[in-house]
Amino acid sequence: MSHVALVIPGVDRIGGAERQVILLAKGLRRRGWRVSVVALSGTGGDAAVELTAAGVGFLTLGMRKGLADPRGWIRLNRWLRHESPEVLHAHLPHAAWIARWSRLAAPLRVEIDTLHSCSTGTLGRRLGYRWSGWLADRVTAVSHAAAVAHLSCSMVGPSKLTVLPNGVDGSIWRPDSSARKAVRLELGLDQEFLWLAAGRLDPVKDYPTLLAAMVKVPEAARLSIAGAGPLQSELVRLSTQLGLERRVRFLGFEPDIKRWMQAADGFVLSSRCEGLPMGLLEAGACGLPAVATDVPGTPEVLVDGQTGWLTATGDSGALGESMTRMMQVPPEERHAMGKRARQLVMERFSLDAVLDRWEALYGDLLHRNPRPARWGHAD
Repeated sequence: MSHVALVIPGVDRIGGAERQVILLAKGLRRRGWRVSVVALSGTGGDAAVELTAAGVGFLTLGMRKGLADPRGWIRLNRWLRHESPEVLHAHLPHAAWIARWSRLAAPLRVEIDTLHSCSTGTLGRRLGYRWSGWLADRVTAVSHAAAVAHLSCSMVGPSKLTVLPNGVDGSIWRPDSSARKAVRLELGLDQEFLWLAAGRLDPVKDYPTLLAAMVKVPEAARLSIAGAGPLQSELVRLSTQLGLERRVRFLGFEPDIKRWMQAADGFVLSSRCEGLPMGLLEAGACGLPAVATDVPGTPEVLVDGQTGWLTATGDSGALGESMTRMMQVPPEERHAMGKRARQLVMERFSLDAVLDRWEALYGDLLHRNPRPARWGHAD
């Protein structure tokens, strides 16, 4: 049984990358792999319990000072030498760097890392990827847009880069009329149009523009925002200042976001930057039409005019106009848009198909690299 270790900064707070790592870990375990998830920091919280229950090993390095904490490096190198995973697969920059450089002390057969965003970050991040690129066997990107962004900054070479998207389990994320009725009854909604936004309350999600857009849409619109983050108190104040207390609900961290997607009439994404937005994939799988900002990565999920509408970034007027347009579409047409959204997600991003591709990539790299090495193999 081959052993794959998935490294990530942490799973205490769940975003798109974290959800994808958990899905990948559990899916690979079901397919017979031995799987471990290694968090750089935190305790793992509920995610650690979920992973353990699924037969996935969980380890936290307990790092408290970022990459400058030597104890984390020591713990990881000791663990790698003891457990000898055949594949070390890192997600997000800090995890990628610690995985790459640790291979010098603990040789590996395969080291892979995944790019989850179109943002190439600071000069320090770009240099970090360039200087450590020789240690990786393969770099994957969740979207073509993320791949192009990192190629253009020379953070990865074309020979080592593969586009491999996020996946969604369509047997779980699906329309459910009974869940819709239950949630709407709980909220006291009848004919109101329920918009759902999901994602960390962080500047990149640009919730101020979404709140400003809500002022411009018909009074029948309601908005629920699922997510926690550093801007929560500021956004609640802004909502009050805009007179939206009755129309906007902040759900905080929502462990069962699926039922909200099943209850909503439309999904809205106001981000300034994305890689391949998990919220949009999950909404599509639940049959929700969407309005989303036209940032790199989003058009790979949303087909403008077919499964929803793309709109200008940072423009509350344009966003509000597109949301109003969606609300004015006849219900049967919105339903058809939602059906097309689910069909697209299942055709391009089904979890089983994505797991097939990961297994094929791991298998190919293991075949090419039969023995542990301290640096990446050339293709």
